[in-house]
Amino acid sequence: MRVDDIQQTLSALGTTDVSDALDRVGIAGQCLGIAPLDRRFRLIGQAWTVRYAPVGVDAGTVGDYIDDLAAGQVVVIDNSARTDVTVWGDLLTSTAFRNGVAGTVIDGVCRDVDRSLELGYPIYARGNFMRTGKGRVRVDAIGEPVTIGGIRVSPGDWLLGDGDGVVVIPAGRTEAVLEAAVEISEAEAHIRRAVEDGATLRDARAEFGYHRLQSPRW
Repeated sequence: MRVDDIQQTLSALGTTDVSDALDRVGIAGQCLGIAPLDRRFRLIGQAWTVRYAPVGVDAGTVGDYIDDLAAGQVVVIDNSARTDVTVWGDLLTSTAFRNGVAGTVIDGVCRDVDRSLELGYPIYARGNFMRTGKGRVRVDAIGEPVTIGGIRVSPGDWLLGDGDGVVVIPAGRTEAVLEAAVEISEAEAHIRRAVEDGATLRDARAEFGYHRLQSPRW
């Protein structure tokens, strides 16, 4: 599928649709414990990955990598689920927003949340904390697979975020996952309309095969 087609398809889906589709095709892609700063945030884009590690003898650097991202990419930061030091703040948010970055996903915490909310820049993380990571963590790798909420994320994988959290679609399985997600979304829309028109939920689910929608088919 073309990038534009993938983005357009994802824009009409929710994370619940994609989560059910991932279950159907046998892929673990639901990032546990990663939530938006604002439940109204939505995020769609391909992963640009960064991994942090504790400092050693060489304190290293927190990195100026943000200037290297293209518009529409998602910054995906693995800080080993640490919640005691932040790896994202005001200056990164402002720069990412200016450059058209699609959003940030952190297995860890961020700070300066008011800037994110003011700009409407989507950040998904384990929470927020004011303590800087400078002198405590350093960039360990860029452009390599990382782990977010227990899920492996490789550069170029697709991410979708909404009020329920973040899901990851491996780049090589995008078409199969989206095909299943669209089918699931459409079936649930039919069920919803049937209930609104007076059908029982039991009958509507039976008519549109609800109980088979998430069943494994790989």
